[in-house]
Amino acid sequence: MVYYRQRRMPSGFGMLPPTPPGIKKLLWINAGIWFLFALAHAAGFRPLTAVFRWLSLTPGDVIRGAVWQPLTYMFLHDPSGLWHVGLNLFALWMFGGTLERDWGTRRFLNFYLLCGVGAGLADVVLRLLMGTSAVATIGASGAVLAVVAAFAVMYPHTPILISFILPVPAWIVAAAYAAINLLGAVSDFSRGGNPNNTAFTVHLAGMALGWYCVRYRPKLLDIDWQSTYRQWRLRRSRKRFEVYMKKRDSSGRGGPWVH
Repeated sequence: MVYYRQRRMPSGFGMLPPTPPGIKKLLWINAGIWFLFALAHAAGFRPLTAVFRWLSLTPGDVIRGAVWQPLTYMFLHDPSGLWHVGLNLFALWMFGGTLERDWGTRRFLNFYLLCGVGAGLADVVLRLLMGTSAVATIGASGAVLAVVAAFAVMYPHTPILISFILPVPAWIVAAAYAAINLLGAVSDFSRGGNPNNTAFTVHLAGMALGWYCVRYRPKLLDIDWQSTYRQWRLRRSRKRFEVYMKKRDSSGRGGPWVH
C-alpha cells in the first residue's frame, strides 16, 4: 500500500485537501456499480450477471458491434470481493486528486476516459492478434495506472510512502509498476496470450497513454464535451427545421413568409 506526501503539505489523511469533484464522481460511480453487481452476484440474480458480461470488454463482441465495451469495462470490478475495486479506487483517489486540482476537472476527466478507452482498444487489438478474442476484461486499472504514470511524470520526486513508512520517489514507484506489468505481459505471451487473472497489457497501455498525454497534451484533453454535444443538437435541430420548411414551401401551403 502506498501514500504520497507532497512537499509543503502536512502529512496525514486529515490534513489532505478536499477530494475534487471529478474524483468524487468517479469514486461514487465505480463504488455504486460494484455494489449493485456484488449484490446480484451474491443473490445469484442472473439477469444482472448477463448485463455484467454484456458490459465487459470482450474483443470478439467489440468487432461484432459492441462498441460501448471499451468504455463500460472501466466501471466494472470483480463482484466477488473488495480488493479489486478497493485498490483501484484508493490509487485513483491518492494520485488523481493532485492532477485534477492542477489541470481542472474537465481536462482530468477527459484524460482519465481517454486513457481508459485507449488501453481497452489496445487490448482488443492485441487479443485479436493473439487469437484470444473470447477473453473478457474488466476494471479501471488501465485508466488508474495512466493517472499514476502522469503523476510520476509531473511530480517525479514527490515522496511516496510505501506501507506508510518507506519514502520512495514517485518515478521509481511508477517504474516498478511498469516493470511488474511488463514481466506479467511477457509471461502471458509465453502461454499463448492468455492472461492469468490480470490484464497486464491493459495496464501497460494505460501507463504509456498517461505518459504520452502529459508529454504531448493531445487536443482531446481540452474538449468541452457538454458544449460540443449541445452544439451538435442545435445543428441537428436547425437542419430538421430547414428540411421541414422546404417541404412546407414545396407543398404550396402558406405564403412567402416565415412566422
